[in-house]
Amino acid sequence: MPPSIKPIRPKRISDQVFDQLRELIFRGEFKAGEKIITEREMAAAFGVSRTSVRDAINKLVVMGLLEQRQGQGTFVRSPESRKRSLLATMVKSQDASLTDVLEVRLGLECNAAAMAAVRADEKDFRFMEKSIEAMEKEINAGRLSSEADVSFHMAVSYATKNRLQVLIMKNVYDYLFTGVQANLEDLYQNPVDMQTIPEQHRAIYRAIRANDPETAHQAMKQHIEYVDQMIARQGR
Repeated sequence: MPPSIKPIRPKRISDQVFDQLRELIFRGEFKAGEKIITEREMAAAFGVSRTSVRDAINKLVVMGLLEQRQGQGTFVRSPESRKRSLLATMVKSQDASLTDVLEVRLGLECNAAAMAAVRADEKDFRFMEKSIEAMEKEINAGRLSSEADVSFHMAVSYATKNRLQVLIMKNVYDYLFTGVQANLEDLYQNPVDMQTIPEQHRAIYRAIRANDPETAHQAMKQHIEYVDQMIARQGR
């Protein structure tokens, strides 16, 4: 008797729109608090029906990534205003410390950098370059660069081509960079730190671009350990 085989079904258009919109939010292309373009404009940009766009937006609203304001439009929700993330719930239920979370992050992101060095494509490289340039621009203007920082790490996560890695890291960064336990407004006060972080990002990027997983792994390890030391200096 032949094995049970299920027929291949094409992915619905609304699901494809959903995937692209979610990626734009996760990568920081659509920023927290930002109003997104209208359904009509989005349908024209995607080349699909407004119904497909509406279905995708509704799904993102249910997930807590978007919110619709009567008479104003649709906005990207900030992590603080979303429902408690799975990671935050787990941390609280297990009475885990920030150190516990950072140790997990060390394993996840070093492996991600190594995988990215093997799997990244030109699209991933462009996102990494863009986030580093945005971070340097913000720092040179005397502003915090938390969004660009997170965008870089999410770009590395996307370069792994592992959807679970992306979802886990999004939860990690929502927790670390917008939670009360480790806010970048408190961490990035030292001018030396402000210049060192983008330099470390460039080292990670160069290793990934060179298809060198071992160097990428080590560069990410040095970066995360440095950030963890920053947190320790803040007494967290």
